[in-house]
Amino acid sequence: MLEFLKSIIQSRHLLWSLTKNDFKQKYVGNFLGALWAFIQPTATILIFWFVFQVGFKSKPVGNFPFILWLVAGMFPWFYFAEALSNGTNSIIANSFLVKKMVFRVSLLPIIPLLSSVIVHLFFVFFMYGMFLYYGYTPTLYWLQVFYYLFAVSVLLLGLSWITSSVVVFFKDMGQIVSMLIQFGFWLTPIFWSIDLIPKKYHWIIELNPLVYIIEGYRNSMIYHKWFWEDISMTLYYWSVTAVIFVVGSITFKKLRPHFSDVL
Repeated sequence: MLEFLKSIIQSRHLLWSLTKNDFKQKYVGNFLGALWAFIQPTATILIFWFVFQVGFKSKPVGNFPFILWLVAGMFPWFYFAEALSNGTNSIIANSFLVKKMVFRVSLLPIIPLLSSVIVHLFFVFFMYGMFLYYGYTPTLYWLQVFYYLFAVSVLLLGLSWITSSVVVFFKDMGQIVSMLIQFGFWLTPIFWSIDLIPKKYHWIIELNPLVYIIEGYRNSMIYHKWFWEDISMTLYYWSVTAVIFVVGSITFKKLRPHFSDVL
């Protein structure tokens, strides 16, 4: 881990350069360019706001405006879905770097991660703006969002190591990840509250580590609850994340020597 962190610091300028290039390449040729990274999610939120707040006149969740409750869950999911999808293709997309022995290939999944973080930070402050617009005063709990951002980023790095190394040999992995992201969107309490399910079944839903992140954003913005107040979920999340991180690093290390042959 220390060696990996050291390599990140040593390669920080190259990583930032590759991140900016990755960000631009996604929207090259479009008139609005990289602005689409912000326009598309914003349009999605506006559509949901119009449909649920204006059209269906959705009832508040726990006396809290539904749209604010919704965005507190959707924004972290947007980040997770985009980062994992792009992270899965990070090795194939940067195949020209794989054969360069001076470059640590395990850093490649960080590039789409950083690219997605840039967009996500915009929406974090956009979310702050929405809460202010609805008359809610900023609190220290709002800063806890950045803890959950770090937590999900560690999980994403471990998952990206697994999927990006496997997809080099098994192309269907990309489609499997896309399918799992679609299923995960509806199985994770983003549009629906976990309280709708009987208490005795909560543990089944909470096996999904993304529940910790989604609920964490809402605890920070809405319910004003610190992450250490639910120590069992925090320990569970970091235990699962640690296992995925270790498995991801081992998988990547084992498959790395064969990348250049296949690519």
